[in-house]
Amino acid sequence: MKMIKIGTKAPGFAIKNEKGNEIKLSDYLGKRIVLYFYPKDNTPGCTAEACSLRDSYSALKKKGIEVIGVSADSEKSHQNFIEKYELPFTLLSDAEKDVLMKYEAWGEKKMYGKTYEGIIRKTIIISPEGIIEHIIEKVDTKNHAQQILDLLAS
Repeated sequence: MKMIKIGTKAPGFAIKNEKGNEIKLSDYLGKRIVLYFYPKDNTPGCTAEACSLRDSYSALKKKGIEVIGVSADSEKSHQNFIEKYELPFTLLSDAEKDVLMKYEAWGEKKMYGKTYEGIIRKTIIISPEGIIEHIIEKVDTKNHAQQILDLLAS
């Protein structure tokens, strides 16, 4: 049974960002959040996705959106990724996979005929009241920001 559904309360969390500061979902109440889950810093698809969000960051901010990325990478890896690509948003380090599990972004994947466990790329849009508004399971990494803006315009 899926726990993450549109119209339900977003699961709370408290994990560290790239600076080692604890970030809680409750810190963002009153703001719309784009919580995006991605497999790994500095890989082609994840870099394209992060740069798409970076390039449209001002358009997202104008709509009152806070962008937060989540992967299992270390805080140091996140710091380097942010510096290398000048990312203007925070990245959370979920090495324990607690948030990934709560948001059903960890599970079985297939590549080249092999099955393995890993991070499932997806984006959850959370309302200012903390309710899940949208779930994007088919992320267009190169045009992800536009995908989000189009979804919120409809």
